[in-house]
Amino acid sequence: MEEEWIAGKHAVLEALRSGRTIHKIFVAEQAQKHHTQPIVAEAKKQQIVIQFVDKRKLDQLVSDVPHQGVVAQAAAHGYVEVGDLLAKAKERGEAPFLLILDEIEDPHNLGSILRSADCTGVHGVIIPKRRSVGLTATVSKTSAGAVEYVPVSRVTNIAQTIDALKEEGVWVAGADVEAEQLVYKADFTMPLAIVIGNENRGIGRLIKEKCDFLVKLPMAGRINSLNASVAASVLMYEVVRQRGATVS
Repeated sequence: MEEEWIAGKHAVLEALRSGRTIHKIFVAEQAQKHHTQPIVAEAKKQQIVIQFVDKRKLDQLVSDVPHQGVVAQAAAHGYVEVGDLLAKAKERGEAPFLLILDEIEDPHNLGSILRSADCTGVHGVIIPKRRSVGLTATVSKTSAGAVEYVPVSRVTNIAQTIDALKEEGVWVAGADVEAEQLVYKADFTMPLAIVIGNENRGIGRLIKEKCDFLVKLPMAGRINSLNASVAASVLMYEVVRQRGATVS
């Protein structure tokens, strides 16, 4: 069975609360008790093994992530099918609201996008299997636990996935700095998937052609672009606004 590491107090606590399969939790002996106490209490309740170790052991386990004195060893994150994302929307009685990430490579961007997606009621996120970051420990940490609640589908071919979504009645909007239409003029109340492009290259040409329409955010400053996760957040909240801000 594949395993992965979850680091940081928020990420570990949300993994525990979400019912994720966790094999063991390592807590640094030097960690402040008031930070780790809720995690230790929850782990004991679920009869999960807790091991108190020297902080250097945690530094070795997750050398690239700030762990805040807590690391969990968990079953690898499961990806879902695109159909599951649409089923989630149907279950909630809501028009589908999906994000398609076209080759997002920075784990901090993916983590931030998942965090905003959880806040705005996105039914799921679609990422490609190649040239894209997956659900890593850094993504989990940056998402502050949102990775446990926002389903992610990993597909072989984004273009084919867009075609399949269109057949299900989903409209596909691409975020593109060269688009003519401002995001505030677009209709986001229909079943919708928003495509966010790569941090440097934007949306690929083929994917752009597949979109039903393109939208852009107004840019008044001298830097003519926003960080991918910030742009995604603004778009997500525009969808929430148009749909009546029912997220509470």
